[in-house]
Amino acid sequence: MTNTLAVEISHLHVRRGKTSVFDGVDLAIPRGQITGLLGPSGCGKTTLMRSIVGVQRIASGQVTVLGEPGGSRQLRHRVAYGTQGAAVYGDLSVRQNLSYFAALLKAPKGDVDRVIAEVGLGPQAGQLVDSLSGGQSTRVSLAMALIGSPELVVLDEPTVGLDPVLRSELWELFRGLADRGVTLIVSSHVLDEALRCDRLLLMRDGRVIADTTPRALLADTGTTDPEAAFLALIERDRAASGGTRRSRRDARTDGGGVES
Repeated sequence: MTNTLAVEISHLHVRRGKTSVFDGVDLAIPRGQITGLLGPSGCGKTTLMRSIVGVQRIASGQVTVLGEPGGSRQLRHRVAYGTQGAAVYGDLSVRQNLSYFAALLKAPKGDVDRVIAEVGLGPQAGQLVDSLSGGQSTRVSLAMALIGSPELVVLDEPTVGLDPVLRSELWELFRGLADRGVTLIVSSHVLDEALRCDRLLLMRDGRVIADTTPRALLADTGTTDPEAAFLALIERDRAASGGTRRSRRDARTDGGGVES
């Protein structure tokens, strides 16, 4: 892997029960950019992110992250993962949560104050997490991910359920991190967020149907907004497969769910 890539995936196969989630995914994610992972619920976004951070069992294939095998010990302080559910203690304050996590990571002194300032939680630092608003709780989860100054931050739908103002503020924070050289992978099913990314991976039914940039996406589909572009890509994909490809939702035989 070249030093310009944060993540490189080759021939990734993941199965859940009798269902094939990924059947040979290949992709590369550059360093120092915001890569948006977009697609409808159930398309495989979460499974792909879990594969990158090393918590997903894979059937075969290779996942290389920052030059190391995905999930390896060497990456524990270099990669951060923010899940959809807030991994914080509601009966502790913002500062107590962050201090506990910083101690586990043996983060540098002053890291807690740094991340509290970065995510704009200074006035709420002493409040219990259970007393915070939804947007503030999301900021706590993001602050947890930033402890230790990771090189790669993987965020699973961090803006879900937030109002447009809070979403905009978080994306400004993501842009600031990328400008500092941090690599971000941000999943979303809100397609207008595609325009805030440097690079886009658009997914459908466990496949990457487009690896592009926002400008190239609109130009290639002749559309003016990401939602129309994504719909155009789906129609193109259906036509290319001759209309014979079935949705994974229709093809399930084991009754098990497939992560988004």
